[in-house]
Amino acid sequence: MPERSRRTVGDRIPAGTPIPSVSASSASFSGARAGVAVCFAIEDGTPSIQGMPQGPLARALQRLMREERFRGRTGECLVWHSGGRFPAARYAIVGLGTAPVTSSRMRDACGTAARRISAIAGAAGQRLTALLPHTVSVRELAMAAAEGFALGSYRMTKYQTGKSRSAVVRSVLLLVDRNAIKDARAGIRDGAIRSAATTLTRDIVNEPAMVLTPMRMAAIARTVAKDAGLEIKVYERKDLERMGMGGILGVSAGSAQAPCMIHMTYRPKKQGRGAKPAMKVALVGKGITFDSGGLSIKAANSMETMKLDKAGATAVLGVMSVLPRLGTPVEVHGIMGMTENMPSGTATKPGDVLTTMSGKTIEVLNTDAEGRLVLADALGYAQKQKVDQIIDLATLTGACMVALGPSITGVFGNDQNMVDAFLAAGRRAGEKMWQLPLEEDYADQIRSDVADIRNTSSGRYGGAITAGLFLKSFVDDRIPWIHLDIAGPAFLESEKGFMRKGATGAGVRTILTYLESLVAS
Repeated sequence: MPERSRRTVGDRIPAGTPIPSVSASSASFSGARAGVAVCFAIEDGTPSIQGMPQGPLARALQRLMREERFRGRTGECLVWHSGGRFPAARYAIVGLGTAPVTSSRMRDACGTAARRISAIAGAAGQRLTALLPHTVSVRELAMAAAEGFALGSYRMTKYQTGKSRSAVVRSVLLLVDRNAIKDARAGIRDGAIRSAATTLTRDIVNEPAMVLTPMRMAAIARTVAKDAGLEIKVYERKDLERMGMGGILGVSAGSAQAPCMIHMTYRPKKQGRGAKPAMKVALVGKGITFDSGGLSIKAANSMETMKLDKAGATAVLGVMSVLPRLGTPVEVHGIMGMTENMPSGTATKPGDVLTTMSGKTIEVLNTDAEGRLVLADALGYAQKQKVDQIIDLATLTGACMVALGPSITGVFGNDQNMVDAFLAAGRRAGEKMWQLPLEEDYADQIRSDVADIRNTSSGRYGGAITAGLFLKSFVDDRIPWIHLDIAGPAFLESEKGFMRKGATGAGVRTILTYLESLVAS
């Protein structure tokens, strides 16, 4: 039976930037006494501030936009010190782009505002008031705004000394029509849950490898499970050996850090005697806490950000942490394969053959294609839970970044209906995703002469596809399955909208939205 979580020394969850509190009111924007009052403008011939009645403040802001040649484009943010002429200390006008207003643009605009205000407004930027545009779906817009402000204000500063934290956004008051307060508050609650999951994911991915080891991840997972009321089982090295998980054991062979497999379970509250969950879904994440490439070692500059290679497993943990607050009737199993990939005298060598949990053998020709070895065992374990669907996510291939760039997730799957539903969830969540093919003609490139399959392609091209085909070979065709290659969007080198440099929490909000869609359908 799965063990219940227990707290041990060192289980404290890594501390990052607190999530701002967001609330709703029908108060007047012109009378708002905030550190910064935020409004939004549509891009057109003469940019217009959305939802603001005419008056002295509106005229002053319109004049400011003309003088500063503000057009209302996405990414534009104009901050003005009122000099005591109006109730708020500062006013910010943020561009939404061309009409109509969408939740994705609102999320980006609020993230842009949070980043800009945090950078220049000092202590005044701790307390914001924002005027939401008039729209049919207030709930969706309020959720997007709550996410944008929370995720745009994110900064991990725990390892910085002498840095002032006074500019961190602490609270946001969203102003809406009186008859929309209920919908706005519901959207704010949804946005807060998604932001909490994403922020936890960002915090853990941003932790250095010297801190966030595989067993440290297990300790954090135990704390999360206890706090959220989830079941948890941590399989350590001896358990992995007993279960025949040669993939993860082979990757970990060169490391001094012990590997583990984490299995968290969310079971919905029964809706009456004998009631069963509508569906069982497994989330499977690659958790390489540091990837040196093993004996097929990476170049030095390619290792600099390799703490990010745990982003898939960490996203699973982020999702699991908030499921009880959502109360979804879908049963969810979160499975995380955790290890380092290091070179040493005991490391797996090119040419070695590993036997996975399923019994299938893998010829390892490149030890830097290690994530798929861990996932092979994790997918095999997931299927033993008798789930109805599987979603795996991993920072798997540089080839996917070459194909789609740094901000788009590659989506593969064996069931088109599931893929279509997931892509729709991504659009609603504001995460960019694109389906790539599982082209069976490329399967010849991963056939081995000495084992059942090889871990790298024999050709130069289509690396993301052949990696997807490798994973597909470990999944029963009767189980709908999706693979997310988040190598690009999991960790960014630049900032835009609500995305900050470093870990992004890629996939978390889309998975939560997808699970909700299963309930609705």
